[in-house]
Amino acid sequence: MRTVILPGGDQVPALGQGTWRMGERPAQRDDEIRALREGVGLGMTLVDTAEMYGDGAAETLIGEALGTVRDQLFLVSKAYPQNAGRERLAVACENSLRRLGTDRLDLYLLHWRGSVPLGETVLAMEALQAAGKIRNWGVSNLDVDDMEELIAAGGNGCAANQLLYNLTRRGPEHSLLPWLDGRHIPVMAYSPIEQGRLLSNATLRRVAETIGATPAQVALAWAMHRDDVIAIPKAGTVAHVRENRAAADLVLSQDDLAALDAAFPRPGARRPLEML
Repeated sequence: MRTVILPGGDQVPALGQGTWRMGERPAQRDDEIRALREGVGLGMTLVDTAEMYGDGAAETLIGEALGTVRDQLFLVSKAYPQNAGRERLAVACENSLRRLGTDRLDLYLLHWRGSVPLGETVLAMEALQAAGKIRNWGVSNLDVDDMEELIAAGGNGCAANQLLYNLTRRGPEHSLLPWLDGRHIPVMAYSPIEQGRLLSNATLRRVAETIGATPAQVALAWAMHRDDVIAIPKAGTVAHVRENRAAADLVLSQDDLAALDAAFPRPGARRPLEML
């Protein structure tokens, strides 16, 4: 699988696994565990979660599903903005580590911006890094102005920015993605198929039929066609994981990309950053 290189040198798969809303429904737990294990077996070793997801239920599920293969994983979790100060971030991180059943996170993100000054969050992240609790740190849902403030506050160590980015959410392409690309900060694209809402689009379906793929696979391949984007779709069944994994092998032609651009045009002007 193609990889993306983080600023610190870590290579991660361009297709990972998201876990939003996983671990919350007992009837689906066994399927979700099998799905996560299948994904890792297929090379989707980057697993993204957050303390917010089911109030820690997703982290607990990951610990149960993948604890025996921890060294194969690149584990990502996110902290609430109210926990982004130095003392509270340390506690939040320890709680995430306990639920995940591990001694370190490979990447720890500020989930979105709150009232804690970004400079304080930088110091808190660096303290966790120095203590060996996290290997890399980054942010989520921060726009250009926020990123410039972060860098000015000493945040040159930021390793990634996780964003809502898909065919129907192309606003980041106007200014944020070029800004990040110029500083070699990768994007993690969450909800890369817009939770399934874009899959009925006629052009997407036509492109998929032409290349012998599913609309979801084409949407994922589109998100990953940029060298600096990591897609993190969620899949709760083995079959869904296998469908997602096949998207990493798709190569969209220039005609395919042009057709998708016409059906899902990039905004002509900068828009406020969207988030879910």
